[in-house]
Amino acid sequence: MEETFYRTHKYLVEHLAGGVRRLLMDEIDWSERLIGIKGSRGVGKTTFLLQYAKEHFDTDRSCLYINFNHFYFTKHTLLEFADDFYKHGGKTLLIDQMFKYENWSKELRICYERFPNLKIVFTASPVMRLKDENSDLHDIIKVYNLRGFSFREFLNIQAGVDLQAYTLSEILKNHTAIAEEICAQVKPLAYFQDYLHHGFYPCYLEKYNYSENLLKTMNMMLEVDILLIKQIDIKYLSKVRKLLYLLALKTPCAPNVSQYSKEIETSRATVMNYIKYLKDARFFNLLYPQNEEFPKKPEKVYMHNTNLMYAVSPNVESEDLRKTFFYHALHTRHKVNAATDNAADFMIDRNSKLQFKVEEKEQEKINPNIFYAEHKTEIGEGRRVPLWLFGFLY
Repeated sequence: MEETFYRTHKYLVEHLAGGVRRLLMDEIDWSERLIGIKGSRGVGKTTFLLQYAKEHFDTDRSCLYINFNHFYFTKHTLLEFADDFYKHGGKTLLIDQMFKYENWSKELRICYERFPNLKIVFTASPVMRLKDENSDLHDIIKVYNLRGFSFREFLNIQAGVDLQAYTLSEILKNHTAIAEEICAQVKPLAYFQDYLHHGFYPCYLEKYNYSENLLKTMNMMLEVDILLIKQIDIKYLSKVRKLLYLLALKTPCAPNVSQYSKEIETSRATVMNYIKYLKDARFFNLLYPQNEEFPKKPEKVYMHNTNLMYAVSPNVESEDLRKTFFYHALHTRHKVNAATDNAADFMIDRNSKLQFKVEEKEQEKINPNIFYAEHKTEIGEGRRVPLWLFGFLY
């Protein structure tokens, strides 16, 4: 095996900036032998792998980070590399940009079966189907999702605090006491708008123009995560881009599939497939009534996170921001459906029947069957919960 891989690993680990320790680090069962870390472009998957290496191995040669950007893998196979690494005492192989290697799933399966003491952890695009029944890995892989910064993580960075995450049950039962404890250390509402605008993607910490950086990331998501991985001809890129823009300008919205079909000059079925691809790449979230899902038309389409809304248009309605933030925050841990109560916006977890209304400020009259997520409330009471506090679910 070429020594250059060890030198690169050593350099990257030794020069890794402090960064933010993600909650996912403690949620993964690291005893598993094959782990896939899925996440949209720009959320910090590479940094996450290197943080794991630094925390558990530092520069010990039993752990090695490799990236399939390296041209070495145009001539050499993953199986050959893993075999050599294993023979030299390798125990943990961390792999980035896995999608660039043609036979990745088949060879990962062989590695899993041939090297019983080798652990492989790799990053994956959100559009890659790792656990589908037709996947080579569906019965041996554990898949985890790395998301962009939660409001809690953003607040910890910006205010220099160390605030913990809470479950939805804890928030609904004890939100007044939790909010009082948090507000004794920091004023969340002073940071909330900044998070909505630029706090989700870690690249905001870099010394570049955030909006330009995010636009580049979005285009990479289109060109790589959708066209390349889904093997869609490049000539259709303009149609997918236009559909993305048309939807993004109106979200949250009930999609007019017939109108979009005319505007991008393709069939209704193709429009629905494109919407699904955009959802899988984490441009959008699709809101369905309970017991419905794709390929049915969603009741509403939401942007995946509020930062994407600002990237498309600087003029974003406050109501749209509130609902998009809430959907994303709850979607990370829970099933989100359209509310069954006409007075509410969302239903969380079908069996629990939790109904939520997202509001700008405190309401004089409340429905006793609905929880109210209130944007301008610092500390809530009863069924009135501060909207910002739902950003503490991870």
